[in-house]
Amino acid sequence: MTFDRPLIRATLLRRYKRFLADVTLEDGREVTAHCANPGAMIGVAEPGATVWLEPNDDPKRKLNYSWKLIELPGGHLAGIDTAVPNRVVAEALAARQVPQLAAYPDFRPEVKYREKSRVDFLLSGPGLPDCYLEVKNVHLRRDGDWAEFPDSVTARGAKHLVDLSAMAGAGHRAVMLYIVQRTDCARLRLAADLDPTYAAAASAAKRAGVEMLCHATHIDREGVRIGPALPVHID
Repeated sequence: MTFDRPLIRATLLRRYKRFLADVTLEDGREVTAHCANPGAMIGVAEPGATVWLEPNDDPKRKLNYSWKLIELPGGHLAGIDTAVPNRVVAEALAARQVPQLAAYPDFRPEVKYREKSRVDFLLSGPGLPDCYLEVKNVHLRRDGDWAEFPDSVTARGAKHLVDLSAMAGAGHRAVMLYIVQRTDCARLRLAADLDPTYAAAASAAKRAGVEMLCHATHIDREGVRIGPALPVHID
């Protein structure tokens, strides 16, 4: 996934009201950028950090900048936009870059299923069971090289696990794919202390036959691409 426009550098002043961030541009101007992230953003919204914004001149948009990346210690980067992983996965599915799903020639996004739910992707192919695929953005890291999910309570995420469990019980494939949108992690675990309900739902879903996958990402100022598979640790 390539960013629509070249990113510009800024310094983060503060993130607030979930979807807003005040930054200082390199020319000294203070502006407000859109922050497409409803989570707690623990560790990826530190004031004073170098961030990268995508500018736009669309008169229909209230803000002229969208916050895309933040620089981390050690030269690493993290992606901020939680919509990016779905775009990354769509490109990866088309290019057969997710080995466990590479046999599927066709996929559709945002397909209605269950009660008031939409699955991120429905994969299909001749002689193959339909595969219900949910994608989650991950950018929490608190200890060592562990990526963790979620970074705040997510009732919606727990519901997705229940829906996937039902699909697995009906004989379909059901997959939860965690996309780690930061470059300094090598494995994934659940942040059970932040959302014990989600952790319990994930453990139950795994027992019900839901496949738990995780992939790293390659991130630079040009865009975000699928990376190698990472181990998933779910009790």
